[in-house]
Amino acid sequence: MTETPDADWSARRAPDLAAIEALAEAAFARLPEAFRALCEGVVIRVDEFPDDETLEEMGCESEFDLLGLFRGTGLAQGGGVLNLATGQFPNMVWLYRRPLLDYWAEHDETLGHLVAHVLVHEIGHHFGLSDDDMTAIEAAATDG
Repeated sequence: MTETPDADWSARRAPDLAAIEALAEAAFARLPEAFRALCEGVVIRVDEFPDDETLEEMGCESEFDLLGLFRGTGLAQGGGVLNLATGQFPNMVWLYRRPLLDYWAEHDETLGHLVAHVLVHEIGHHFGLSDDDMTAIEAAATDG
């Protein structure tokens, strides 16, 4: 939905964690069913920012440098819900609200499209997909 120039923004607030999570859930629901089925057990989580350990591990200069992250063992490496070892964390995708909002404010795309893009990219790591594969799947999950 495109905002009109005369839209009243005076009462609007930045989307909170729950709103970003709802956008991610909607994007995930629009993914092809076969793709979603292979994501069984992948946990999607929204946090304000990556933690300090993640920022250091990823070589980030700022807490705004990382929009999302996949952690776990991808399907290409034998990961998946059926292959979890005792005590092993599930595969997880993180989306980071404040970096997403900062990026969104600086670019000409909808927040829904951005969240879908980052979600598909991070889930793509679970599958070991190429950028071209992710672009094709993303087309099904974006809001236009």
